[in-house]
Amino acid sequence: HATRPEQVLGTVPLFAQLSRRALRDVGGLATTIDVDAGRTFIQEGDAGREFFVVLAGEAEIRRDGEVIAVRGPGEFFGEISLLLDRPRTATVSARTDMTLDVIERKDFKRLLLDHPELYDPLLAAVAQRLAELDEHAH
Repeated sequence: HATRPEQVLGTVPLFAQLSRRALRDVGGLATTIDVDAGRTFIQEGDAGREFFVVLAGEAEIRRDGEVIAVRGPGEFFGEISLLLDRPRTATVSARTDMTLDVIERKDFKRLLLDHPELYDPLLAAVAQRLAELDEHAH
């Protein structure tokens, strides 16, 4: 018996505070995709159209060609350009084969309207990541 999307999403710290019903909402908005190692799915400077949650595997975050972070299962990325309406701040590639949940920009915005409690953990992540980017800018 396969695990339901909301059970997997419930293990993502960002969504840990959500009710089961809210997790079902998130699961309903997300599309699960498999990505081969080496594939780039976010290009620094592009417009942001999706939010990604890592279900399996590892993603490499690069700025100016330098690896500045790795995101693994339970982590997410793509939120900065969606929350701040700015271009992508880094390039993201699959370091290994990956499984991801992808949420489109309009659905992500709707999710935040329906579940404003997601703002705090998202903004905390944004602050931390902008600091990470700063550290590597010098």
